[in-house]
Amino acid sequence: MQLLDASRELAIRPIWRLGFRPFFLFGTAFALVAVLIWLAALHGHAGAWQPAGGWLAWHRHEMVFGFGGAIIAGFLLTAVQNWTGNPGLRGSSLAWLAMLWLAGRLAWLFGAPLTLLTPLELAFLPVVALALGGSLWRARQRGNYPVVAVLILLAAADALVLWGLAFADDGLQRQGVLAALWLVAALMGLIGGRVIPFFTQRGLGRTRQVKAWLWLDWSMLLAGVLLAVVFASGLGLQANPWLAPLCALLGLGNLLRLARWYDAGIWRVALLWPLHLAFAWLAAAPLGLAAWHLGILGNPSLAQHALGVGAMGGLILAMIARVSLGHSGRPLEAPRAMGLAFALLNLGALARVVLVTLLPGAALWLAALCWGLAFALFLRHYAMLLCTPRLDGRPG
Repeated sequence: MQLLDASRELAIRPIWRLGFRPFFLFGTAFALVAVLIWLAALHGHAGAWQPAGGWLAWHRHEMVFGFGGAIIAGFLLTAVQNWTGNPGLRGSSLAWLAMLWLAGRLAWLFGAPLTLLTPLELAFLPVVALALGGSLWRARQRGNYPVVAVLILLAAADALVLWGLAFADDGLQRQGVLAALWLVAALMGLIGGRVIPFFTQRGLGRTRQVKAWLWLDWSMLLAGVLLAVVFASGLGLQANPWLAPLCALLGLGNLLRLARWYDAGIWRVALLWPLHLAFAWLAAAPLGLAAWHLGILGNPSLAQHALGVGAMGGLILAMIARVSLGHSGRPLEAPRAMGLAFALLNLGALARVVLVTLLPGAALWLAALCWGLAFALFLRHYAMLLCTPRLDGRPG
């Protein structure tokens, strides 16, 4: 790693020293607040207040691009420092990027005119991609170029949503959001495929890491991107038996990866079992979608929420709990309350995907309560950590 001027780096406020700090803090706070706002709106307590496109459009867009976008940015802007050995985005540049993200959230929530909302919303992901891509290019890290490509595709999906918003076309908005959700799934498969076996080996003290099957990893990435393209085109909005094999391939491939990484010792380590459970949701979601395409499952929303709540929410919570400790110079031991947070999030996913078919009203409330409590527990135990210097006195 390049040597930094320690006095200059340590003069930066801790929250702006590395990407994970502001984006994990703001992203998880948004995840908590957004679900409370959504519940209030769903039950008629928002009065005449309407965000851009209405409450449903806001909810589905913001949970992917608002919450998911923040965590993705925080993780990648931190990881690229390890990948390249070059300092990550920090200081005023990082602060301005975080404010750009926040401006997009406020513009959408308060129904700003499209002439203001569009540039604020569409600027964020390309700026992240530019910062990431520039660092990778300077270090000639070609192996991580696909991550930049997925970010660019996410920005294109966001543009599709805004196009639908401009023309009051709900179908286009759904196409963009669902394409983005499956692009996030592809990114989770790519990153998770690298870190879960590594974290498992390190966390359990095993002598060797499970060797990756690169053909399987790349196949899963391509299948995920292809499924996103299917949704972007509109073909994925209607049940089609011809799409079932692609979904089944994606689900079974991820199940195979998960089985190869499995070690019974994970259940003893609070920072490991949630990663494996989240990846199990990542396999279950496309299998549920395959069942819908074949007419076995009546509602594709169940598969989408398995992906959004169980896989995305679960993997995010598990990853940020570990990454925040490691990059703040702390031991990799999660606070005991985080075990409860991980359990609550998975209970919420079960409620939103399974219980909702039996007790819709109660299941939605339970899912929202579990989600909110899980992220509230994270904030309770990690907010101060994200705003204070590393324990070892190093920059970052």
